[in-house]
Amino acid sequence: MESVTTAVSATSAVTATGATSATAATAGVTPPTVDVLISGAGPTGLALAIDLTRRGVSALVVERQERLSPGGRGTGLQPRTQEVYEDLGVLEAIQAAGGDYPPVAMWEDGRIASRHQLIERVDPTPSAPYSNVLMVPQWRNVEVLHARLQSLGGNVLFGTELTAFDQDSETVRAHLTLPDGGTRTVVSRYLVAADGGRSTVRRGLGIGMSGPELEEGAAVLADIRVDGLDRDHWHRWMPPGGGFAMMLPLARTDLFQSFIAVPPESTPETSPDAVRALIAAHTHLTADQIREVRWSSVFRPRVGMVDRFRVGRIFLAGDAAHVHTPAGGQGLNTSVQDAYNLGWKLAQVLRHGAPDTLLDTYESERRPIAARILDTSTRLFRSRSMRRGRDLHQLDIGYRESPLTQELRPDVPEDELRAGDRAPDAPCTTTDGRPFRLFEAYRGAHFTVLALGAYVELAPLDGELVRVYRVGGSKADLLDSEGYIGDAYGSHPGIFLIRPDGYVAVATSAEKATECVNEALSAYFGTEATQLVH
Repeated sequence: MESVTTAVSATSAVTATGATSATAATAGVTPPTVDVLISGAGPTGLALAIDLTRRGVSALVVERQERLSPGGRGTGLQPRTQEVYEDLGVLEAIQAAGGDYPPVAMWEDGRIASRHQLIERVDPTPSAPYSNVLMVPQWRNVEVLHARLQSLGGNVLFGTELTAFDQDSETVRAHLTLPDGGTRTVVSRYLVAADGGRSTVRRGLGIGMSGPELEEGAAVLADIRVDGLDRDHWHRWMPPGGGFAMMLPLARTDLFQSFIAVPPESTPETSPDAVRALIAAHTHLTADQIREVRWSSVFRPRVGMVDRFRVGRIFLAGDAAHVHTPAGGQGLNTSVQDAYNLGWKLAQVLRHGAPDTLLDTYESERRPIAARILDTSTRLFRSRSMRRGRDLHQLDIGYRESPLTQELRPDVPEDELRAGDRAPDAPCTTTDGRPFRLFEAYRGAHFTVLALGAYVELAPLDGELVRVYRVGGSKADLLDSEGYIGDAYGSHPGIFLIRPDGYVAVATSAEKATECVNEALSAYFGTEATQLVH
């Protein structure tokens, strides 16, 4: 593995016009060594830190800003991300902080001229209990994630900038500049760049980002308090002179997120008075009705993706690896799921003896997904279509082509659940009649063996690392009296090994279960595989 020595510097990307409601913190005691160093305390970095910390992996997050990032920014959490958040233990708090998107109200001549539903509403099903996008301001999203990390004993060093790094075959040495101007070196086994679209780590590695050309555009994005505007609509104006303005009432707050298109060649100001004047020029509101401008920033659309997600012991995740347009609400969700894919793999290598090559599957699995979603969001942006449906929910994302995937049942139809697919939920009961869900079985850091429709004699497994649930039969753990499990997984006998991130790793027949499951677990647990069997 080559040695890389790089000097990097940070650039400012945001103008904050009001203090974030998140608790500001400064860098505390910096540990000299850590398993995983994460650069960036956005949704990607915080989700990864939560996942690693709950798995017993020491993770340290460093964040250049002095507090959690303010601003509503990306507000939509897709159903698949809500499933991830349930597993990470933050869904209840996120739901309490979020809400539905209201219908759009089109304004003309100072009145609402028409209304329409922008986002398709979908009824939940037994296999997909979270069926609609949830609106949560990004500043609130990161607050919830940060609180969860703290509850697990995790830490974020705010006001701390990663200024240089080098790596060898065993470690990464990161040089940090602390809030008081002092410096510190942290040695980690791995470094994850979750430091956004202007990633200093990515630039330090010399990795470029390429993507399709977009029509130039610019907008001023701001979180504001407004008088004289109802909170039952997502308000939109299209002035005769061109451009448009939108104001979204942010759920569970008294704020609106405003988006004002401006000429692409302009360099708009983002001071409170400039934002007030801009809103007054594009809507029927007066500047005096904008009571407060809490945060503002200039937005310019761009898209791109790196050709490498891994360089030695350094990984790129989230916007550091791929930048999306806001169309369809895909970027933040894809980023969180990068973290969810990488977290359990790092833990298997660092805690359970899995080979380092397992980490290569992070790129082979996530890069094609990111490319597909990038194409989708770019297409939506170019189409100017505002309507959003279930095709954006990311529930159909899977890893059928992954080297970790083994579909060993013959003649399984393409439209049925196969290895590599997301493992669906299903209500059922325990043998004593207690209501239960398969998501409860999957929740946590372990692998899960789901034996459906037939009794299988597996060797005793370490229940902290691999849990076995038999559905039906004389030695059942779960009863499928309503048939929901059969509907989701197929009614014929089958054995499914579910990865910690909720995807089917192996699907096989009962006759081959012991051999296939043990072989797969050996790949995930390396030299510790023998310790799984008591």
